[in-house]
Amino acid sequence: MPSLLHKAAALDTLAHKSLLTSNPKLDAALKSSAAAGLPPITINPLQGQFLAIQCKLMGAKRVLEIGTLGGYSTIWFASTGAHVTSIEIDPKHRDVALQNTSGLDVEIILGAALDVLPELHQEGREFDFVFIDAAWEEQSAYFEWAVKLTREGGAIYVDNVVRWLLEQEDLGESEGLVSKVGGLKGKGGVQASLINTVSSFKGKEEEMMDGFLLAVVEKK
Repeated sequence: MPSLLHKAAALDTLAHKSLLTSNPKLDAALKSSAAAGLPPITINPLQGQFLAIQCKLMGAKRVLEIGTLGGYSTIWFASTGAHVTSIEIDPKHRDVALQNTSGLDVEIILGAALDVLPELHQEGREFDFVFIDAAWEEQSAYFEWAVKLTREGGAIYVDNVVRWLLEQEDLGESEGLVSKVGGLKGKGGVQASLINTVSSFKGKEEEMMDGFLLAVVEKK
């Protein structure tokens, strides 16, 4: 009997073949990132298309991305016609991402997110969609700044939340992102949901279970 990993891989293969179309810029970004030795931790193509659909559904024109890596997800966002502001702490990663996103409406800011985010807020910048895909241990701080930087009715997507939670000994840890977001419940700030996902993209059964937090900013 096929294992859950094999079943998930078959489903992923079917979805890739049936739902995705070839994009030379995305393919080139993956190749150049691998050639440059960047870690293989980018989002998978189906997730990229899901994020692009989310932005199209809400008509997002300004996207903020925390964690650029090689710019793969950045290209997905830019493909919707949105202007993308991305923050990357590693100079090498930023250089690769600049090459991969050339010709697109993208700005990549070099620096630590917790230094850059307050600067963006001070400048009066505002975004329709914020994608958080960076240091897990700083997710709560990123989320707090994301709320300040997102327009009313805008959305915040935090990746890999389920993986992070599953690796913690205490799921109810009071300082955790989910608990912190839950603390805003009923206060007119944000409404959020946690979505579990199963994918064979990582190639390891122990890494199949993951998920994300999706929130809408209801009141500033």
